[in-house]
Amino acid sequence: MPPILSMEIMENREKILLAHGSGGKLMHSLIKEVFQKNFSNEILDELSDSAVIKLPPSPKGDSRLCFTTDSYVVKPLFFPGGDMGKLAICGTINDLAVVGAKPLYISCGFIIEEGLDWEVLEKITGSMAQIAAAERVKIVTGDVKVVERNSADKLFINTSGIGIRDGGVNFSKEAILPGDKIIINGTIGDHGLAVLAARGQFDFQTEIVSDCAPLSDLIVSVIQGSKNIKFMRDPTRGGVATVLNEIVSGMDFGVEISEKDIPLKEQVKALCEILGFDPLYIANEGKVVVVASGEDAELVLELMRQHPLGKESQIIGEVVEVPKGKVVMKTKIGGTRIIDMSVSEQLPRIC
Repeated sequence: MPPILSMEIMENREKILLAHGSGGKLMHSLIKEVFQKNFSNEILDELSDSAVIKLPPSPKGDSRLCFTTDSYVVKPLFFPGGDMGKLAICGTINDLAVVGAKPLYISCGFIIEEGLDWEVLEKITGSMAQIAAAERVKIVTGDVKVVERNSADKLFINTSGIGIRDGGVNFSKEAILPGDKIIINGTIGDHGLAVLAARGQFDFQTEIVSDCAPLSDLIVSVIQGSKNIKFMRDPTRGGVATVLNEIVSGMDFGVEISEKDIPLKEQVKALCEILGFDPLYIANEGKVVVVASGEDAELVLELMRQHPLGKESQIIGEVVEVPKGKVVMKTKIGGTRIIDMSVSEQLPRIC
C-alpha cells in the first residue's frame, strides 16, 4: 500500500518536506500552489513532461518545439544498470519522446561538492556522452558550480532538452475515450529497487537491475505504426499509479487495470512483499505507459514487443466510463481496489 501521511502534514504550508519531491499528492500540490500559481501561462498549464510550443509555419509543414528540464539527485551515484549521468540523459530524452518529439539538444548543469573524486566525474560524464552519442543527441551547453563540503551530497545534475515534433502528432488526455487500452512496455519497479539495493541499508542480496534506458527509438516505432495513440507518459517518480491518476484527474472517465496482467519480476515482487512496498508506486526509468485506441491496441502491443525495450510489453487495463476520475484494480483474488495517488514516495532520492 502507498505511504499515508497525516492530515496535519498534508496541510502544513510552513516547511518543504522530502515528500514534496516525491511525485505524489504533496508534489502536485506544491506545483499547483506555488509554481503554477506564479508562472501560469497556456503552455505551462498543460503540465506535460515537455512544453510543446508552436513554431511559425515553414515550407516543410507545421511543427512544434518541445522543451523539458529536470534535476537529478539520485543516491547513490552508481547503481546496478546505470549511474546519475546515464539517468540524466535517458530521463531528458524520454520526457521529450513521450510527447512525440525527436530529441535533438541537451544542456547540463553540474553542482559539484568539494572533494568529489575526479574519477567519479569522469565516469558519470562518460556515461552521459555514450548515451547521447548512441541516441544522436548533442550536449551543447552547460554550467558548473562547486560548493563547500557537505552542501550537495557529492553531485547534482540539471538537464534541459529540446526536440521537434511533427504537426501531425498530438497526444492529449482529451482524446481518450472509454474502450481505449493501457499498455506498458515491460516490468515495473526495477529502477527503484535497484537503487535501494545499491544503498546497502538492508541485509539482502539481489540481482535486480535498473531499467534505465532511452525510449525514443521504441516510441518512434509505435508512432509510425499507429495513428491512434492518445497519450504517453513515462512512470518515473510515483510510478504507474501516479501516471494513471494523472490521466483520469478531472476527466469524465476512469481507468481499470488488472493485477494479473501487470508485468513484474519475481525478485521485485518478493522484495516488495518483504519490505511492504507496492510496485505500482515505485519509480521506473525505462518504461512508458501508452493509451491507445481499442482497435489498435494489439497492433501497438506487437510493435512494442518487436523492440528490445518492449519484449515484455503488456496490456494492463482499459479506460472505463465509471468510476469517473478514479483508477481501480481488479486483484488476483477477484476483488477491486482503488489505486489512489500517493501522498509521498516510498523511496526518496531515486532519480
